[in-house]
Parts: sequence; C-alpha cells; structure tokens
Amino acid sequence: MPSPSVEDYIKAIYKAHARSGSVATQELAERLRVSAPAVSKMMRKLSALKLITHAPYQGVKLTRAGEKLALEIIRHHRLIELYLVQAMGFTWDSVHEEAERLEHHISEEFEDRIDELLGHPTACPHGDPIPTRAGTIAPTSNLPLAQQRSPARLIVRRVSDEDAELLRHFEALGVTPGTAIELLTQEPFEGALVLEVAGKRVRLTPQAAREVFVDALGEES
Repeated sequence: MPSPSVEDYIKAIYKAHARSGSVATQELAERLRVSAPAVSKMMRKLSALKLITHAPYQGVKLTRAGEKLALEIIRHHRLIELYLVQAMGFTWDSVHEEAERLEHHISEEFEDRIDELLGHPTACPHGDPIPTRAGTIAPTSNLPLAQQRSPARLIVRRVSDEDAELLRHFEALGVTPGTAIELLTQEPFEGALVLEVAGKRVRLTPQAAREVFVDALGEES
C-alpha cells in the first residue's frame, strides 16, 4: 500500500494538471509545503514506482496506475467530506482538513458503506465530482467566475475547498454550488464583481472570484 506521503503527491499532481494542464516543481513544493529538493527526490521515487513519467523540461505526467491511485484518494476525500457534512453535522468550511487526514486510512469496505449510506452521491459539498468506484470521473467546469464578461447569467458548479475563511465568505453571499447568479458588472480598474444572488446584489473580489467555477445558465456541467 502506498504511503500517505506518496498519495499526497499523486493527488497534488492530478489536481495541478486538472487545473492548469501542467505540473511545476515549485507549485508542488508550495502546495505540499516542502522544499524543491524534497519534490525532486519524491519524483524519482514515484517514477521508480511507475506512478509518473518525469523528464527534465517536459514536466510530470501520471501513468494509468498513478491516475487510478489519484482518483481513489480523491474519492475517499470527497466521500468523507460529504459524510462529515450530512451525517455528522460538520460545516462545509471545516471538512477539508478532516478529510485530508482520514482519506489515507479508510478501507474499501468503509468507503463502500459511506457511499451506500449517502445514496451513491455524485458530488462533494463544494461541488467537485466524486470519482466512481471504477475510477472514472465526470467532467466539471474549469471556467473561473473572474474570467466571465458581464452581463451574464451563470450557475455555480463548484468552489475551491482549501480556504475555510473563503468558504464562509461564499456561504454568507450565497455563492454556493448549484446556485444561479447574474454577473451584472465589474467595478472600474479591475475592481469587485457585482453579482445578483437570490435577488440581492453582492460584491466579490476578483481574487475570490478566481476560486468560483461556473457555467452559462442552462449548460450541462
């Protein structure tokens, strides 16, 4: 069984590639809070385990085995988040760190029990798709709200789950997955985005809007 450290790297590589299409050593170092030499050492280990392919100046790619492992860990993480919210009363801003700790230690039987108890859910509390037991994952929106032009009628598909304070801010504004919003305008000089959410006007900074992912209203995810 891979170590938690190996699983953390594989998940980070998968998420970085899904977000930007590339994986930089420095990005991994920052995400995992380790040094660049530590990342380089782990890349050699992951390559030896045949979980990645890594060539100088060509970046890192997961092998099929690496991708399968990444999706398994992500499935654990997102099922745990949803279980903590729905069955244990945790708030959506408090479950990411708990799931980070627990995702390495649950059995496949425990995973299946959670999945059955929750009615075979397809998304976590933050809108991210839950990979299937077979290792597939539904496509999702990668269109940041910050890059949309006004006016636009949109639906929030998902939000970044790693900043608890930001999640509380989104919830206070009503900017949550599944919510229809209208982008009315952006204030001058790259100022705040002005939105209409549930009949109320709210303001969201461009920095926060980069962590909200949307589709045009009526589109499928």
